[in-house]
Amino acid sequence: MDKKWMYYVGLVVVAIIWGANFGVSRQAMETFDPILFSFLRFGLAIPFFFILLKLTEGSVGIPVKVALQLAAIGLLGITTLEIAVMYSIKYTTLANASLLNVAPWPIFAALFGPLFMREGISSRLVVGGMAAMIGVCFIILGGGEGLDVSSDHMLGNLLAFGVSFFGAIFNVACMPLMKRYSSLRVSTWMILFGSIFMFPLTIGSWSKVDWGGLTGGHYTAIGYNVLICTVLAFVVWNASMFKIGATRANFFRYVVPASAVTAGYIFFNEAISSWQLAGTIFMVAGLIWISLERRPTQPTVPIDQVS
Repeated sequence: MDKKWMYYVGLVVVAIIWGANFGVSRQAMETFDPILFSFLRFGLAIPFFFILLKLTEGSVGIPVKVALQLAAIGLLGITTLEIAVMYSIKYTTLANASLLNVAPWPIFAALFGPLFMREGISSRLVVGGMAAMIGVCFIILGGGEGLDVSSDHMLGNLLAFGVSFFGAIFNVACMPLMKRYSSLRVSTWMILFGSIFMFPLTIGSWSKVDWGGLTGGHYTAIGYNVLICTVLAFVVWNASMFKIGATRANFFRYVVPASAVTAGYIFFNEAISSWQLAGTIFMVAGLIWISLERRPTQPTVPIDQVS
C-alpha cells in the first residue's frame, strides 16, 4: 500500500476521535466549567508529551526564538480557539456552531496557505472538497435543529465563524516550524504555552467542582480527552497534515460532524435522518476523491526557504 494512505487514515481516525468526543464529554460538562475542562485536557497532557518527546528524540528543548513563535501559536490555537469553541456553543445552536466551526475551515486554510508555504490546489481537490463540504452541510443541517440565523444567535455565530478563520491560520502557521522540528516537538511546546495562558481563566472554577464526588465516568472522560483526543490525536494529525499538506488535510475535518452524529446515536439514542445519511455519502465520496489523487504530494516548503 502507498505510504501516503497511512497519513490519510491517520487524519480520518483523528477526526473520528474528535467527533466521538462530543458524546464522551457532554455529560462531563455538567460537572466541569468548560474552560476548566479544556485546561484539564491540555494541562494533564503536558507530562505525557514531554516524556514521549524525550524517549523518542532524546531531547526536549527549542531555541528562544522558536519558543516565542510557539507561544503565539499556542495562545491562538489552544487558549483562544478552545475558549471560542466553548462560548460559540453557549451563544448559538449546536447546528450553527458545528456548521460555522467546520465548513469554512478548509477554505480559509487554502487561502492562507500561500502566506506560509506553497501547496498546489488541483481540480481534483476542488471537486472533492466541494462534494465533502456539501455532505457536511447535509449532515449538520439534516439534524433536528437546522440552521438558525436570527439575531439572538449573532454573537455565537460570529464566534463560530471566527474559529474557522483563526483555526485555519493556526494550522498553516505550524507548517514551517514542522519543516525544521518534528510534529511531536511542535505539539508539545504549543500545548504547554496554550495551557499556561489558559490557567488564569480557570482560577474561579476549581472550587465549584465536587472533586470527591467524581465518578468513573468523569475520570473516563478526562482520560479520553487527555490521552486519546490530545496526546495521540495531536501527534497523528500534525504529522499527517505535514505529509499531506494543510489544504488537503483540513478537508478531513469534515469527518468530525459525522462522527459526532454517530456518537449521539450510540450514546444518547439520537435519530439519524436520511439527509444526514446522504450527506455522509457525499462527504466520504469527496474525501476518497481527494485521497485518490495520483500526483505525488510535494513537500511543503516555507516561503522563506524558496529561492
